[in-house]
Amino acid sequence: MTEVKRLFDFPYYQLENFKLEKSLVTKYGDDWIATSTEEYIAKANKISRALLRLGINRKDNIAIISTSNRTEWNIMDIGILQTGAQDVPIYPSISEDEYAYVLNHSESKYCFVSDKEVLDKVNKVKDQIPSLKEIYSFDDIKGTKSWKELLELGEDDSNQEELDSIKAQITEDDLATIIYTSGTTGKPKGVMLSHKNIVSNAVNSSTRLPLEQKESVAMSFLPVCHIYERMLLYMYQYNGASIYFAESIDKISDNLKEVKPDVMSAVPRVLEKVYDKIIAKGSSLTGIKKKLFYWAVELGLEYKPYEENGWWYETKLKVAKKLIFSKWQDALGGNIKVIASGSAALQPRLARVFNAAGIAVMEGYGLTETSPVIAVNDMRDRGFKVGTVGKPIPETEVKIAKDGEILVKGPQVMLGYFKDKEKTEEVLEDGFFHTGDIGELDKDGFLKITDRKKEMFKTSGGKYVAPQLIENIMKQSRFIEQIMVVGEGQKMPAALIQPNFEFIEDWAKRKNIDIGSSHKDLCKSTEVMDRVQKEVDFYNERFGHWERVKKFELTPDVWSVEDNHLTPTMKMKRKNIKEKYIDLYNEIYGLQ
Repeated sequence: MTEVKRLFDFPYYQLENFKLEKSLVTKYGDDWIATSTEEYIAKANKISRALLRLGINRKDNIAIISTSNRTEWNIMDIGILQTGAQDVPIYPSISEDEYAYVLNHSESKYCFVSDKEVLDKVNKVKDQIPSLKEIYSFDDIKGTKSWKELLELGEDDSNQEELDSIKAQITEDDLATIIYTSGTTGKPKGVMLSHKNIVSNAVNSSTRLPLEQKESVAMSFLPVCHIYERMLLYMYQYNGASIYFAESIDKISDNLKEVKPDVMSAVPRVLEKVYDKIIAKGSSLTGIKKKLFYWAVELGLEYKPYEENGWWYETKLKVAKKLIFSKWQDALGGNIKVIASGSAALQPRLARVFNAAGIAVMEGYGLTETSPVIAVNDMRDRGFKVGTVGKPIPETEVKIAKDGEILVKGPQVMLGYFKDKEKTEEVLEDGFFHTGDIGELDKDGFLKITDRKKEMFKTSGGKYVAPQLIENIMKQSRFIEQIMVVGEGQKMPAALIQPNFEFIEDWAKRKNIDIGSSHKDLCKSTEVMDRVQKEVDFYNERFGHWERVKKFELTPDVWSVEDNHLTPTMKMKRKNIKEKYIDLYNEIYGLQ
């Protein structure tokens, strides 16, 4: 009986316990192509045998860069790990300079890319990477080696015995992967995670997955180069779920209807966009349909779990589910049992309204350095509380330091930062990892995150401001797409705001207001500024006087990963945003 100790044990465990015909499923053209558990293992072994023939040794590093999640990624992952080498997953959307930095810092010997776009970026910097021997591609690209060449090279199984001997020597404490954080500041750090770090996290997190261990379907679309989605892929394999890889974020709604998954993960940004689309659709209704829609939404925003609102509320909710919320479920395929939300703070109103609609959005919390899950909500056994990230998972000790920082000890805590002893010692003390997040544990053991320690700032009056808290509340406005609260060392907090251009253009049309023809014109429109001011004033009421946003400026660009406003996991790069809009910042504080 396979005991899962190392990451490459997962597919073998799946073979023994579930033996799926559809273990990994990717869409090529118009067809979903399934790889069975047996085929998955057979191909991974071919990759391992080929890598040994190429001279890969234990402790060598191999990079994988893919713009979409796909079957090939998982086969490569297991194939690499079985040789005792480590894989280095890299975000596809980072700059060429960052590619060069990560590939050099990790001393990667080989690089596997998904497509021509990534290949072109790597080719531009490959002369700067002395360790890099060869680049292989998943897509067929003329003049580039295909990963299929390795499958052919590994066809001959005469070195399988050598591979089995190497596998037997790999322990759970060995390094498995180096994941470079997409840090909001400075150079990315290489987080070293062992087999045990990730295996324990997948096994312990699966205790919070409310799925029957049979014929479940998972949809994967968050970047697999991030430990959050990657750990979930192992967890799905452990639970016998078929994994379907969405084509892209743009095609996710079509894919959901085709696949009808039981489980998926999401970041709050995606859930915010889904909610905004639903509301936009509702506002275009007329008469009784419109009234019913908003009645259901208002009801949903008051939701409390475990029938805490009483029988009359539950009676009305049943009606709302039948008339309105069932359509929301259909839009997600109709079978969704749970959506795991992570990577950033989820607005409590979204947790309420989705759960009221019968779509169990369960917020969790973790970091790359903790493989990643520390705590997560679970609807069962009263393990869900809105506004918290749930209770810590098994084997995880959480304590709150005197200054409010969350400290974590458990088998998921990283080995350290690659080639950076100093930074490792800064965050690891007495076995506890210092998360850099501020939080509290309530009397029932639920963890609540209140802010990033590093992002809190003091105004010149000596008052502390927690920007994330304010931003999350303000983002509830349909006029505000993104907001960054500023004011460190200044007399008052202020904000840089990316307006919701689409919504404002629609609003202006309805009100017959001329806001010009460009985003720049929109940001200068007096009517728009006045309307956004109303929103800011409304949400400011929830904060103490020293925390209120006293001034703001609108930015004419859509904040994006490509333009370096956001990290690949959609967190704001505060330093970059401030630098990009330094003129607006100076205008706010009269620093011109």
